[in-house]
Amino acid sequence: MRAASLVPAPDVAMPLAPRSADASAAEPAELRLSLVPGRFAICRLPAAAVPPSPPPGAALWSLTRSAEELSLVLPEEYADRRWRVEAGYRCFVVQGPLPFSAVGILARLSGALAAAGVPLFAVSTFDTDYLLVPDEHLQAAVAALQESGCRVG
Repeated sequence: MRAASLVPAPDVAMPLAPRSADASAAEPAELRLSLVPGRFAICRLPAAAVPPSPPPGAALWSLTRSAEELSLVLPEEYADRRWRVEAGYRCFVVQGPLPFSAVGILARLSGALAAAGVPLFAVSTFDTDYLLVPDEHLQAAVAALQESGCRVG
């Protein structure tokens, strides 16, 4: 599932680790993240549940089904309170597309957030990664990324 085009938002830039001599020339020189507008919910439904349809115009709607559960990330206002819901998340998107040969993108970003004690829920798509952090940790997340060498614009 691909996310819709996103409204430009403040950027966060972080250089990638130095590339080895055989690394692909398609790998980005730095990471750029934008804050996706709105608040999101992370929901758990029973594994056999029939998922809802994506809301029209949603910037992010992600469905993952395993043998144990169905996980759904969607705009907070569409979360059904009969589900198990973790609401109040803000979302960063890594500007892509990211090459499959790129190494360490999530490790770098999650490491900076973990060092600052910022909880993280990550979603990967074919082209990019999304980082969801609780709204009350948004400023700490930006600060942690700045302290680890990110430029916040």
